[in-house]
Amino acid sequence: MAKNTICVWYDKDAEAAARFYAETFPDSAVGAITRAPGDYPSGQQGDVLVVEFTVAGIPCIGLNGGPTFKHSEAFSFQIATDDQEETDRYWNAIVGNGGQESACGWCKDKWGVSWQITPRVLTEALAVGGDEAKRAFDAMMTMRKIDVSAIEAARRG
Repeated sequence: MAKNTICVWYDKDAEAAARFYAETFPDSAVGAITRAPGDYPSGQQGDVLVVEFTVAGIPCIGLNGGPTFKHSEAFSFQIATDDQEETDRYWNAIVGNGGQESACGWCKDKWGVSWQITPRVLTEALAVGGDEAKRAFDAMMTMRKIDVSAIEAARRG
């Protein structure tokens, strides 16, 4: 296990989530799976307790902790994309696998984990500042999935 690891709490599907992420995002994999050595409030001996996984190069563990804590937008994975094709691929994988759309490039997977699928053209526009950033920001505010060509047009004015 890495020295610094993000722990993501799941009700009971940490392994399924980790496998989905590994199939969807490059530089992602499922590592060790630890089973509960005894019964616990949300499970039984032998159930998957912890799953080590990597998402886009970020080491994580998924903890099957039960329904006590829910995910919120206070934590999200942000995936920077290079073009509309890549944006569509990740967005459609998450939303099409039981997830749900939100606003401004945000969506949630079917386990409730939030994702920001963010084309680099948007973050570059915002970094420029001034009128160009304002136009790109205003365009983004009308979107669910980010439309790269609309952001590029907004940048140009």
